[in-house]
Amino acid sequence: MGSKKQVKVGNVLVGGGAQVSVQSMLNVPSTDIEGSVKQAVELEKAGCQIIRAAIPNKDAVKLIPALKQALTIPVVADIHFDYKLALEACAAGVDKIRINPGNIGSDDRVKAVADACRQRNIPIRIGVNSGSLEKEILAKYGHPTPQALCDSALYHASLLEKFDFNDIVLSMKSSTVPFMVKAYELANEQCDYPLHLGVTEAGTERMGIIKSAAGIGSLLLHGIGDTIRVSLTADPVKEIYAANDILKALGLKKSGVQFVSCPTCGRTRIDLVKIAGEVENRLKDCKKNIKVAVMGCVVNGPGEAREADIGIAGGDGCGLVFKKGEVIRKVPEEQLVDALMDEIDKL
Repeated sequence: MGSKKQVKVGNVLVGGGAQVSVQSMLNVPSTDIEGSVKQAVELEKAGCQIIRAAIPNKDAVKLIPALKQALTIPVVADIHFDYKLALEACAAGVDKIRINPGNIGSDDRVKAVADACRQRNIPIRIGVNSGSLEKEILAKYGHPTPQALCDSALYHASLLEKFDFNDIVLSMKSSTVPFMVKAYELANEQCDYPLHLGVTEAGTERMGIIKSAAGIGSLLLHGIGDTIRVSLTADPVKEIYAANDILKALGLKKSGVQFVSCPTCGRTRIDLVKIAGEVENRLKDCKKNIKVAVMGCVVNGPGEAREADIGIAGGDGCGLVFKKGEVIRKVPEEQLVDALMDEIDKL
């Protein structure tokens, strides 16, 4: 899976066949250290493996030691334009820097950041998107294209390579799914750096999850990508659940609950939509490696439940609880979810 090269972000390996890791970014104002730490802890609890924080000014650097103290997962400093902030973030103990070397000025500044990161084994993510293309690259292609995006990322990487720095992760995000997919495919052909996948400005929760699943999912299915961020205009904890769900759907994440439920039909005699929603919600933080089936009737119920470790199938106002295809309980509809959860607790 993924690229040939591998970098180490704190205690997380990215690329070189390592498991695909899940990232998110804090959206509490960087001035609110207490609020940022609280949100970061929630994200780690939800399954975030790498956490990023915007460091817009010198005051925000104080956030890094506060996060490092509260978390066991690595912290990335997101920096634009000011190379001194990158140096200060390195000194403050950050695990990774997100910066575009072409935006921080002269060679000596790029060299200073490369040297500081090399000394502390801190990788650098270069993140380009269709809104940040260089004038020369835009002039060459006339408008943003996937190859233009890829050229921009490789141009920024070349600025670091000049100073013998190769601990690089690349991202080429776009808000248009086919465009983003093509840019990453090109980068995968043209370099061996690990790739950070994401659809940028993907939108609110509903559309953002669909666009992210389509873009990130299609790349991962073809072995492209090493770490992912689902970008949503929503609580970042929802980004983590969505990212982990994408990995589960692709068979790339084996831990946690695999949840299946039928779409219901005219045979259904229980309120399966409500029951399935309740079961899914109650299982969202369950770490057991199990498959749970919630089925509307006995047509597919027992068969699906045979595939599942545990499952329920609806009857007329009642339901059956199955374990590995064997009926173990019959209960009234209103007790069905509790009965299922009881059996899951015993597993």
